[in-house]
Amino acid sequence: MSASSMSTSMASLATALQSLPVHALVPLVASALVFLAVVARRVLRPRPVYLLNYSCHLPEAERKVNLEVCEYFGLRCRRYSDDIADFMRLIYSKSGLGQETYAPPFIFSGAFEKTLDFAVQEAEEGLFATVSQVLSKSDVHPRDVSVLVVACSMFSPAPSLSSMILRRFKMSPETKTYSFAGMGCSAGAVGIDMAARALRVRARGLRRPGGYALVVVTENTSLNWYFGENKHMLVTNCIFRVGSAAALVTDVPARRADAKYELVRTLRTHHGADDAAFNAAVQMEDDKGNVGVALTKDLVRVAGAGLRQHIATLAPHVLPVSELVRYVWRVARAYVSGNTKAAAAVVPDFQRAFEHMCIHSGGKAVIDTVAKLMGFGPSVVEPARATLHRFGNTSSSLVFYELAYFEAKRRVRAGDRLWMLAFGTGFKACSVVWRALRDSSPDADNPWNGCVHRYPAIMPPPSTRK
Repeated sequence: MSASSMSTSMASLATALQSLPVHALVPLVASALVFLAVVARRVLRPRPVYLLNYSCHLPEAERKVNLEVCEYFGLRCRRYSDDIADFMRLIYSKSGLGQETYAPPFIFSGAFEKTLDFAVQEAEEGLFATVSQVLSKSDVHPRDVSVLVVACSMFSPAPSLSSMILRRFKMSPETKTYSFAGMGCSAGAVGIDMAARALRVRARGLRRPGGYALVVVTENTSLNWYFGENKHMLVTNCIFRVGSAAALVTDVPARRADAKYELVRTLRTHHGADDAAFNAAVQMEDDKGNVGVALTKDLVRVAGAGLRQHIATLAPHVLPVSELVRYVWRVARAYVSGNTKAAAAVVPDFQRAFEHMCIHSGGKAVIDTVAKLMGFGPSVVEPARATLHRFGNTSSSLVFYELAYFEAKRRVRAGDRLWMLAFGTGFKACSVVWRALRDSSPDADNPWNGCVHRYPAIMPPPSTRK
């Protein structure tokens, strides 16, 4: 078609539109705008990423540890005074941990010494088991994994943990591997964010169908067990336990029908510019040279402050308009009345945005703080309390144990929105938002299969000792 013919056609179209009555023109224009909006959304929307499946590590029954085993270990290792033993017993009784958590191999060795061999054994048991399970039930060959993300805060051997997995499962030489350290309990959420970004960058660069990203998260307590007398550093002995998880995410369109969840949004905020936030949880030496992780009294306050800033960034992207308007109205009303403190305390109702929430279960005090700040009732934090009670603080993998709790209870329905929230050293807060693609049911390897009927458990009252 020539340029003159095209201009004539456009002029004729404009004349025809001008001749239309207003009542006919308005719906036509509205339809055109809706069409353009849909096209723009599809063109600009990031390539969908799905959670194909995941697995959580359930150690052997002989690795279970209760208060009696802890006291036996403390007595036989001859490293703690009676005063320190009483302190750890008190912390354990108030921690929210039950009698069936899992301890690292060296606790049961009889040698009472933390060594590199025990650390490697602990890492291999959790990492290899979860990777094998998730690849098998997802029907994905190890050589098809294009991105491997491995996170462990306190243990970074050479060769790396990612190299150990790549070697064990004979993955492709072209597999892009990433190893995270020092990220704390947030590493699980960070790993999902990193995997999604890596898949999208790879798809743009190679201009080919999508691939698979394997996220493997764990913590290692074998070399980080604390044998000193600094009470801030002794707390980690009482609450951290063995746990690992592996998640397989993909952007292969054909696997959507097999996937459990679609990734909606991720958010990471880092508050380490504040000295109190940076020093809230720090690996350090005590005055006698014993290495451990100190959890200061500022940790709970820092978690609350970091959460406020984090949700302020997240809220506009996940809350319905009605709740945002309600939130603005409540804040404005408090400011008009002159109560700035009340205005700062107003928090949107995130239960209007999500049907399920995997809240950071790092400790009883942290769960209590999040519940109080967010206005969550007992049912919302039930999975967090149950995970802490059954498995302890498993660090980066804790949000996956909570997800497994929801599935074991068969609570997730297709279309439900799920929020993973985790905190990490630094101090950082990380969110991952999912949308369920199908109704949930527990997999054969779900770690809750043998005990979920006992939860929510009736927790013992807190100790009255000071």
